[in-house]
Amino acid sequence: MANEKIPVEALSEEQAAAELAFLAAEVARHDELYHGKDQPEISDADYDAMKRRNDAIEARFPALVRDDSPSRRVGAAPLATFAPIMHARPMLSLDNTFSDEDVRDFIASVYRFLGRLPDDSIAFTAEPKIDGLSMSIRYENGRLVNAATRGDGTTGENVTANILTIAEIPKRLPAGAPAIAEVRGEVYMAKSDFQALNAQMAAEGKQTYVNPRNTAAGSLRQLDPTVTASRKLRFFAYAWGEMSEMPADTQFGMVQALKSWGFPVNPLMKRLFNVDAIIAHYREIGLERPDLDYDIDGVVYKVDQLDLQARLGFRSRSPRWATAHKFPAEQALTTLTAIDIQVGRTGALTPVARLEPVTVGGVVVTNATLHNEDYIRGLGNSGEPIRDGRDIRVGDVVIVQRAGDVIPQIVDIVPEKRPPEAVPYEFPKTCPVCGSHAVRDIHEKTGKVDAVRRCTGGFVCRAQAVEHLKHFVSRNAYDIEGLGSKQIDFFFEADDPALSIRTAPDIFTLERRQEASLTKLENIDGFGRVSVRKLFEAINARRTVALNRFIYALGIRHVGETTAKLLARAYGTYTAFEAGMKEAAPLSGDAWNDLNNIDGIGEVVARAIVEFYKEPRNLDVIERLLAEVTPEAAEVPVASDSPVAGKTVVFTGSLEKMTRDEAKAMAERLGAKVSGSVSKKTDLVVAGPGAGSKLEKAREFGVEVIDEDAWLERVKA
Repeated sequence: MANEKIPVEALSEEQAAAELAFLAAEVARHDELYHGKDQPEISDADYDAMKRRNDAIEARFPALVRDDSPSRRVGAAPLATFAPIMHARPMLSLDNTFSDEDVRDFIASVYRFLGRLPDDSIAFTAEPKIDGLSMSIRYENGRLVNAATRGDGTTGENVTANILTIAEIPKRLPAGAPAIAEVRGEVYMAKSDFQALNAQMAAEGKQTYVNPRNTAAGSLRQLDPTVTASRKLRFFAYAWGEMSEMPADTQFGMVQALKSWGFPVNPLMKRLFNVDAIIAHYREIGLERPDLDYDIDGVVYKVDQLDLQARLGFRSRSPRWATAHKFPAEQALTTLTAIDIQVGRTGALTPVARLEPVTVGGVVVTNATLHNEDYIRGLGNSGEPIRDGRDIRVGDVVIVQRAGDVIPQIVDIVPEKRPPEAVPYEFPKTCPVCGSHAVRDIHEKTGKVDAVRRCTGGFVCRAQAVEHLKHFVSRNAYDIEGLGSKQIDFFFEADDPALSIRTAPDIFTLERRQEASLTKLENIDGFGRVSVRKLFEAINARRTVALNRFIYALGIRHVGETTAKLLARAYGTYTAFEAGMKEAAPLSGDAWNDLNNIDGIGEVVARAIVEFYKEPRNLDVIERLLAEVTPEAAEVPVASDSPVAGKTVVFTGSLEKMTRDEAKAMAERLGAKVSGSVSKKTDLVVAGPGAGSKLEKAREFGVEVIDEDAWLERVKA
């Protein structure tokens, strides 16, 4: 993938799409390691750098935003060992800033969204960002009834029994507290308690722990609450979920209310109006950081007034009214021992650096991404030198950087430590898995060579075929329990027709083939009667699946979770979706325009989908799959009392009573679909002064046109 030092503006669409695909997969993997397994491989700095790079590419190429983009996703799925709890209100993550300029941009964006001059009239709170485990604790009629981790933002793990062991968390709220109150904050382990625990483990001859954050997360996920109780976990409250009534109208006031109910809140929290004062407070906290008895990795800024927070609203995974200002990245030196090539489901050959283990910011790092062959050679996507033109070789001493707590990168090498036997790395021209030619495509519009080299083997390539299957059964696709990576490898390699799974439809015929065969899965090592029964039950439970999951599971290039949801909502049924994609094959006409007019779908994504449906092998797999499964019609989320729910709305011209962003957010909140262009399927155009071609097209198609006042009257805003 592209080097983070390469300007995003130098990327072609094809290069950007390829890098977004890589970033989506890498961030998902590290999310799972961090949130699901408490075993991060990279630093926060590296993780944040990847997400920041992803956001920058998406900002330049909004049509390429993937359904599984890191910007659309929060955390990881809950562990299977705990019962799930669905959050009454989603637990979203925060966007990150890394410089004073980023902070100024964030504050300016708040004023801009609200259509106000940046006159220091808006208050912001600033408080340390605790490096722990996010938690939501629900009280009903004053009594603690359950507690859940953030999980994937929608559903978390029920850890109520373990939360009850934390002395700092009230078991009952005082009189006067709301009847329903969800208190949110961070569970953490104090540095002093962590050191004492490690001293105890060492004295008992047991393995010590790596850092307080991972130890706290692991302690909270103990199936035996007595183990959790012995670990001295602590809690800081700083937010809330569902509240039957609000005890204050500001962020600062709400936190003070939580304090009055008996929750610990951070004493370093301040309310500030001026960006210089905000940045100064960030620096003060940074200076205090080494002396604090808890780990922090930045400072969180939030708009103080709750009514302004409501107007600003949310993006897909984060609020517009808050951001986390992260502390600088941490670096370390280590040796590059090998470069491995991984082949993904789209055929991309991705180089991975294998490193001598090194601790960076409290996390042991053993590998890092090398992006692509040009990055290894010391070249940017446009051929410009990076790292002053220095290449990366096996045996080099490299500078590894971790920014934040989850993804590492090689920043540079140490030239004077290069061993004399180190030779330039030769990137393979053939696939290391199937031996097919690996090529770098030339973008048909720009003539630029793609940054990514891809295997041309297609389904002949075991790696691509296997990765397609693993994607198909993954958590956000078909989510078939019992069909993990190891099992997919086993079934794919099996020569016996009664066991073999080479394409997705084979999954759903496995039980029938087993019934007709003498080769029984339950007699094979690693399986058993109970596990086989559960596997077949899990497979059969997925014979009906949500349309967006079905589309996502197909593994169409550039189509992630969010894009699949957009497509499902736009077309409603799989039959309509497939027909539309086939009709769009000429890349022109109404069907092609309808696809491109979906807000969030651009030409690169649209072209990839249409090309997928032009491939006979893909259609054959889908036809066989549809003989076994049924995609459900999409349920369009609507606000039952909204007159614009389910309508497609276009805003054009200047708006005088709200900004364009605010109007769009309002429409989506009311269940409308917002489009960037007018078509025959547009239901309503809201036109302000200066409306041009969109207004003309609306009149041509006979679409209803209203002004801003009429819009506000219609939605009763």
